[in-house]
Amino acid sequence: MSSRMSATRQLRPAAQPGTARLGERVRQLRVAAGLTQTDLAGDRFSKEYVSQIERGKTRPTRETVEWLAGKLGVDAAFLEKGVSADERSRVEAMLARAEALANSHQYDEAIEELENSRTAVLATGAVELEARAIQTEAWARMERGEIRPALDLLERCRTLTEGPGFSDVDRAQVLFRMGSCRYHLSSIASAVGLFSEALKLCESSQLPCDLLRSEILNWRSRCYRRQRDLEAAREDVERALELAAAIDDERTMASVYLQASLVSERMGHWVLARSYAERAKAYCERLNDERNVGRLLNNLGGLNFQLGNPERAVEDLKSAYRVLLEKGSDAEAGNVVSSLAHVHLATGQVQAAEEEARHALDLLADREDFLVDIAPTQLVLGRALLEQGRLDEAQEMLRTAEASAEQLESISHRAAAWMAQGDLAARRGEDATAARLYRNAAEALQDVRF
Repeated sequence: MSSRMSATRQLRPAAQPGTARLGERVRQLRVAAGLTQTDLAGDRFSKEYVSQIERGKTRPTRETVEWLAGKLGVDAAFLEKGVSADERSRVEAMLARAEALANSHQYDEAIEELENSRTAVLATGAVELEARAIQTEAWARMERGEIRPALDLLERCRTLTEGPGFSDVDRAQVLFRMGSCRYHLSSIASAVGLFSEALKLCESSQLPCDLLRSEILNWRSRCYRRQRDLEAAREDVERALELAAAIDDERTMASVYLQASLVSERMGHWVLARSYAERAKAYCERLNDERNVGRLLNNLGGLNFQLGNPERAVEDLKSAYRVLLEKGSDAEAGNVVSSLAHVHLATGQVQAAEEEARHALDLLADREDFLVDIAPTQLVLGRALLEQGRLDEAQEMLRTAEASAEQLESISHRAAAWMAQGDLAARRGEDATAARLYRNAAEALQDVRF
C-alpha cells in the first residue's frame, strides 16, 4: 500500500490552493467527529496520506473525496468545494438562466443575472462555474458592442481553462469566443489564427464537439469572406453546414445558411444566395428568433435588389428596420437603413440616399464593431453629395470613408473610396488626379482574391 501511494503522489500535479481548503475541511470535520487520522484512514490509506491531504500537500482523486465524505458524513461536493450539492445546483440554475437570456438576445438581462450571481459563483470555489459565467458575460457584452471589456473577460477565462479539470474543447470554446471579438474589431488575421487554433484543439481532443466545430468554421468563413478569399470561405461554410445538419441543430443551421447566403452573394450567385437566406429565415421563424429574422430580411432586401426587384427590396428592408428597432438593436437597424440608402442611390433618388445614409450613421455611431457597415455608408453619403454637386462636402465624406476603410484593413473598401474620389476629381476637371486614383484602385483590386 505504501509504495503504491508513493508512486501515485509522484504522478499527481502539485497541490492547488483549492486542495489546501479541502484539507482544512477534512481536518475540521475529522476533529468534530472525534476521529484520529488513523481512524479516518482505516484500512484504505496510511495515516501519513491523510496528514498530507489535511496539509494540502496532495490532491486526492474524486473517488477518494467521495470515500472521505462518506466516512465524515457530509456531501462530497461540500467536502471538495465548500458548498453543498443543493447550493451548487442553485448556482448552476442561475447560470443556466443567464445563458438562456443571452441565447434569446436579452443581453442586458443576462448581464444583470450574472452580476447578481457573481458572489454565489465565486463562493462555490468551482473554477468551471466561474469560467462558464465569464464566457456568458463576455458573449453578452460583445453583442452589446462592448468588445474590449469582453476580450478582457475572455483573457481571464483563458487563464482559468489552462488549469487542470478543463479539456481541449473547453479551451477551444474560449479561443472561439476571443476570435469572434477580434472579428468585430476588424482584426481579421488575428481572428483567423484564433479560430484555426480552436479548430485544431477540437479535432485533436477526440471529444464530441461537432456543434462547436460548426460554429468555428462558420465564423472563420466570415473572416475569409472579409479577406475576399471566397474559395476558402465557401469550403468552411460547406463543412459547417454538414456538421450542423448531422447534429440537427436548427439555430446553428440558420446561422450557417445565412453565412452561405453571404458567401454566394459575394461570388455573384444571387439566386442561390436568396435560396440560402430564405432557408435561414424559415429556421429563425420556427425558433421565434425575431432578431435574426430582421437580419435576414435585410439580407433578402439586398438580394432582391440585385435580382432586379427594387420594390420588393424596399419592402423587405423596411420590415427588417421595424423588427430590429423593436428588438432594441439600433446598430443593426442602422445597417438596414444603410442598405436603403444604397438602393435609393442606385435608383437615382440621391436626396433620399443622403437622408438615409445620415440616419444610418447616427444609429451606427461609436460602434467600432460595425465599422464594416460604417465605411460603405460613408461612401454612399459621399456619392449622394457628389451627385447633388456638393463637391466640397462630398470630398470630405469620401476621405472619411477612405480612413474608415483603412482602419477596417479592407483594400476593397479603400479601392471603392478611391474610385469615388476619382469620379469627384474628374467632375472638377482634375484629370491627372482622377487617373492616379483610378490606377490606385485598379492596382489594389489586382491583389484581391475573388
